Amino acid sequence: MNALLMHKDRDFDMQAPLPWNESDLRQDLELDVLFDAMASGDPFLRETALHAMLSPEVSPEAILYRRAILKDCLANPQLVKQLYDLSVEVFQKEKKHYFGIFTRYPSAILGSAVDVMTMLVEMLARLRCFADRHAEKFTSEGFSSLFSMLRGELADDYLDSIREHLRTLKFRTGVLVSASLGEGDKGADYTLRKPKRRENIFTWLYTWLFSERSQAFSFYIAERDESGAKAVAELRDRGISLAANALAQSAQHVIGFFRTLRLELSFYIGCMNLYDRLVRKGEPVCFPEPLPFGAPRLLFKGLVDASLSLRMDERAVGNDVDADDKRLVVITGANQGGKTTFLRSVGAAQLMMQCGMFVPARSFRASVCETFFTHWRREEDSTMKSGKFDEELSRMSRIADSLSSRSLMLFNESFAATNEREGSEIARQIVTALMAKGVRALFVTHMYDFAGGMFERRLESALFLRAERREDGKRTYRLSEGEPLKTSFGEDLYKRIFETADKKAPEANAEGV
Repeated sequence: MNALLMHKDRDFDMQAPLPWNESDLRQDLELDVLFDAMASGDPFLRETALHAMLSPEVSPEAILYRRAILKDCLANPQLVKQLYDLSVEVFQKEKKHYFGIFTRYPSAILGSAVDVMTMLVEMLARLRCFADRHAEKFTSEGFSSLFSMLRGELADDYLDSIREHLRTLKFRTGVLVSASLGEGDKGADYTLRKPKRRENIFTWLYTWLFSERSQAFSFYIAERDESGAKAVAELRDRGISLAANALAQSAQHVIGFFRTLRLELSFYIGCMNLYDRLVRKGEPVCFPEPLPFGAPRLLFKGLVDASLSLRMDERAVGNDVDADDKRLVVITGANQGGKTTFLRSVGAAQLMMQCGMFVPARSFRASVCETFFTHWRREEDSTMKSGKFDEELSRMSRIADSLSSRSLMLFNESFAATNEREGSEIARQIVTALMAKGVRALFVTHMYDFAGGMFERRLESALFLRAERREDGKRTYRLSEGEPLKTSFGEDLYKRIFETADKKAPEANAEGV
């Protein structure tokens, strides 16, 4: 039994290794804000969201398979939560019985396994009942396959036969075991036999009066004969050992199915939590169009940074960009104009699309990537063993070892820790090499020597965006196509900070401060 709600052909593996740069992706793209919103206070949901988003799919077909399941979840949120709660209930009940399965005594193993399996059969019956009632409300291939499997494999007569076997394994009338004499007249070939069916009084009386009685021998153990009782218990354990282990393994198999069902549904529960947060705030939400490897594709309208929106009361400002057939996008413009936010929104949206989620935009279309990398400027850190520029180059060297033509690379103020001439030259050589290899790159920079030099080359595969600034110095936080400027309008920040401080100073003095 497999749930197959994350992959079409296999279960979702939470033990699969995360990418080596997962901490950089989380920090640079502020993914922890999204994980917290998806978790809504549940650590299990958060852990699933983290592994799912940082293990993106690379096949458009696989993305669409998962996306169709998410659409079903958003169309039937209460039913999906009921299904998830049912899977959680299994583990709450399991804790009451499962301890005996991990002992070395067959009797204890069998008793616990019978109790657990009895509970699981009832939960499977409830699951099949859920499928019977609600299967028609789900249209995705994933849910349809799951419900079809439940209805086909868990028929009433099959569940009834399991219940009957479990009642037999309680051995209320004793255990029937056969054995043969082995070497040294020791018992061998212990085999558990099916107990005789109980007969009614009339059948028993007829058999006792008229049937030939086979010769049988019996013995009794004295009440205080502990050694004799122990010997009989050992004989009983030998007889039921195989049955106990087989039933325990069956219980673990069914538990594994419910564990996978809970795990895979938890991802969609997290998606629904995030969807509700964004929709309630009025942010745009759409299902993106994933495109296969090949020519670079990136086209979106109204894309916002979900992590920024979740951290503030107002709605975030969205951007429209057409970067189809562009392997390089250079973003320049005014300080605090929304460049980093834009870069983060693109990276997060690409990850969300490739794990089958919606995207915070009016529309979004992009070709898939195989690997994702970020290279953000880092603040001074006392733990660094070398200078900031050395640390930047070391990180870039490690990234270069993992890059391929199917990678997406996001730079934010990279190589600015040295002077502009050297930083621009290094950035130019790295970006030129990336473009030659076919890597898609987005680069936020204040280095005019680099941005202006790339612009003058008039590359058809490059797009240049600039953060807008009004005549009065106000930022719109929107980006539009434009030639890089020699200034980042740092004077605006100077006036805003120091002129505001000068205006507040007389007021403070008037109050006697």
